[in-house]
Amino acid sequence: MAIPIENIYFLLCYAWNKLDEKERVDVSIDDKTELLDLFAKVLITSSKLLLKRGIDKSYIDHEEEISGVKGKIEISQTLKRNLLFKQKTVCTYDDFTANIITNQILVSTIYRLTRTKGIDPLLKMELAKLQKMFLGVDLIEIKGSHFKQIKLNRNNRFYGFVMNVCYLIYESTFPSEEKGKYKFSDFTRDDNKMNQLFEAFIRNFYRIEQRKFNTVKKETIKWQFQHQDIESYQYLPQMETDISLENEEQKVIIDAKYYRETMTTNYDKERIKSSNLYQLFSYLLNQQDGSEKTKTATGILLYPTIEKDYNLDFQYNDHKIQIRTVNLDTNWRNISTRLKEIINA
Repeated sequence: MAIPIENIYFLLCYAWNKLDEKERVDVSIDDKTELLDLFAKVLITSSKLLLKRGIDKSYIDHEEEISGVKGKIEISQTLKRNLLFKQKTVCTYDDFTANIITNQILVSTIYRLTRTKGIDPLLKMELAKLQKMFLGVDLIEIKGSHFKQIKLNRNNRFYGFVMNVCYLIYESTFPSEEKGKYKFSDFTRDDNKMNQLFEAFIRNFYRIEQRKFNTVKKETIKWQFQHQDIESYQYLPQMETDISLENEEQKVIIDAKYYRETMTTNYDKERIKSSNLYQLFSYLLNQQDGSEKTKTATGILLYPTIEKDYNLDFQYNDHKIQIRTVNLDTNWRNISTRLKEIINA
């Protein structure tokens, strides 16, 4: 499924819940833009914004063996090392510096991109110039654990968007056979990653863009099975919806599924994927709690497509069951309109 690069960017920004930042990081995208180059453009534009406003700094604790005294003397360490006879001490002190984890990740990601095969030469040159502008910030070998050390607040919240981009680049680039070089892996070819992205995009789109339902969330549904003991119940698989939308009177359960082919083919005839239908049916039956809105809840299987749209409608007792698609190979206004129509039908 070939989704336009611009729409991939929209999906990511919705999934990250970073629409405001997307408006600030305005990048030029055309039909020839590759995904790797898109990441480079976003990182260049967002880095320039950070440099313009001033990159984040913080106090870092240092412990150092020095001549004289600086900050707080660590008496026990000083005595243990017999430093007083050398007129030296072990001291701890704060240093207000830009050499903090967020900037280290950013600079190291910029460097990583300059070493990645396939990047546009002009973008590579611009990235190299940018790296030199982050004075005093160390290069690090980025690990997944580094992203867990990031602490955001009201003053540095824009870093949240930048770190999302850096993490995606980190996950999509791998050491190549050539020492010191990286190769890019297009995550849009990974169905599992695209399924996660599509689900997060749909959920956050409805959180942001509609007002009909005041609750939009993932919902854990308990099996309405009778059981004799707790141990038996613990073996049941967990049921969790992708998106549940509710107001005082209505409830809609959406199961967002990313497949390269919307339907399965059996003897040259298109069919709905049975496992998807079973799953949605289980949600509708087990979520009922006696209230009218759960009794009449609507279930929707939502698929992306780039060619043919489907609008299939079924009924089970008081439940509407709908099969819907959204065309991701069209302009963003059409995508937005289509998603709003789906829940307002």
